[in-house]
Amino acid sequence: MIRMTKYTEVNWRNNGKLKLLIIVGTRPEIIRLSEVIKKTRRYFDVVLAHTGQNYDYNLNGIFFHDLNLEEPEVYLNAVGRDLGETMGNIIAESYKLMVAIQPDAVLVLGDTNSCLSVIGAKRLHIPIFHMEAGNRSKDECLPEETNRRIVDIISDVNMAYSEHARRYLADNGLPKERTYVTGSPMAEVLRVNLEKIESSDIHQRLGLEKGRYILLSAHREENIDTDKNFISLFTAVNKMAEKYDMPILYSCHPRSKNKLESSGFVLDKRVIQHEPLGFHDYNCLQMNAYAVVSDSGTLPEESSFFTSVDKPFPAVCIRTSTERPEALDKADFILSGIDEIGLLQAVDVAVAMNEHKHLGLPVPDYVDENVSDKVVKIIQSYTNIVNKMVWRKY
Repeated sequence: MIRMTKYTEVNWRNNGKLKLLIIVGTRPEIIRLSEVIKKTRRYFDVVLAHTGQNYDYNLNGIFFHDLNLEEPEVYLNAVGRDLGETMGNIIAESYKLMVAIQPDAVLVLGDTNSCLSVIGAKRLHIPIFHMEAGNRSKDECLPEETNRRIVDIISDVNMAYSEHARRYLADNGLPKERTYVTGSPMAEVLRVNLEKIESSDIHQRLGLEKGRYILLSAHREENIDTDKNFISLFTAVNKMAEKYDMPILYSCHPRSKNKLESSGFVLDKRVIQHEPLGFHDYNCLQMNAYAVVSDSGTLPEESSFFTSVDKPFPAVCIRTSTERPEALDKADFILSGIDEIGLLQAVDVAVAMNEHKHLGLPVPDYVDENVSDKVVKIIQSYTNIVNKMVWRKY
């Protein structure tokens, strides 16, 4: 159970530093922002707000513990009866919070619905900083693609992961003087946590033999909520279990679990459904898997990092598009699609190439381990500039 706080009870430390509001709402944001949050707390006066939508300990709370993060100062009451109401609540509740606490700047990351909170910041003339800006899959079926466009366009300063993303932002006519390439924050997060990842005893707890299991994560809306895609994907998963005859550990999100139960789809007995795993346990499983089959957007970044520390794993992305082409440029993963032939061929190729040491290369934009430093300096540099040049406050 999460505790809702009255927005008027949220207090700044009033230490003379820049007042930064950071808004998160999903597991990927918490993970990727973890070191940035810690660094900004050192140099700014920070309020961390969680939108509260789809809050579940295994999807959110465990990561505050694993990543040694302080609990959010405030949870927004954004949960609605349906998606439309929840999206509206995210905008409305974050607007109320910003009116109440009057931050100097707002920071968001990524392309989830929680990022829509910055719509209110725009109307209140509060400088907006957006990490993971400029990512594009060019796939109009993905809800994230719409969110990316909205948040990129209304943000005052866009911080991209790669030169690919910077070019997409430039193509959209966004100001080059307020667009920066910081790189991905994941290398910094993984490096800080590498010792705990390597020392995890998850294999012993689950009774898995290193190198003799496939790690599966499938939760994206387009793969689960669309019946045709769902049937195609999990039919392919069953064929994968039959072909490789080894445990398939499925880190199963609530969306996926509910769909499997309501559809009556029967998984092969070798597919082991498990509640979502903690950060250290999951990455330890990735490092030691026969293959990792995932629709996670973080897979390319994790593959790049573990290759850089001589822990490469066969990475197969069960999608038909990617917003991280820079990782394909360096051969860090394979796009398999969600059909049986494509998936089985992709796993075969990924595993064989890993065995023969035909490995990808670390993505240059993914190797910097000081992204948190960059973000702090960009926010400190541009808050007053945006107030003067965009909002003409003085």
